[in-house]
Amino acid sequence: MLGEARALAAVEAAGIPFTVTRHGPVRSLEEAAAARGVQPGDIVKSLVVRRADDDFLFVLVPGDRQFSWPKLRALLGTNRLSMPDAAVAKAVTGYERGTITPFGSTRAWPVVADATVAGRTVSLGGGAHGVALTVNGDDVIRVLDAQVADISDTSDISD
Repeated sequence: MLGEARALAAVEAAGIPFTVTRHGPVRSLEEAAAARGVQPGDIVKSLVVRRADDDFLFVLVPGDRQFSWPKLRALLGTNRLSMPDAAVAKAVTGYERGTITPFGSTRAWPVVADATVAGRTVSLGGGAHGVALTVNGDDVIRVLDAQVADISDTSDISD
């Protein structure tokens, strides 16, 4: 519960409207969306990306889209980015994979939000398994001072 308490305290301190949804285990994006009462594209994954030793950032991408390494590298002007393993991700955010959110992270890393996060209601991880925060994407971008850019591609295999 410690992660959930940190996430909730942080979103409350941000002063933005939000709702909390709690649900049991889910095995897919579709199950998570149904449990939260949203569409799959409304779920936003909070990913941790490593730029260098002790230099990370959060990347926010809707669940129905795939995060694009080439687009993020071009945006950041670097050729070297990687995903940390689960232990490192927890060490630098305080959250386990599947619960990660920029709200209440133990370190305030920069945030890059996919352009599709803007102008809609989104559901983010809430710091614990089965806990989600439903918030306005524009509020998330504003309070986290997120850089907004096209950093994703459709995840539809037929494309």
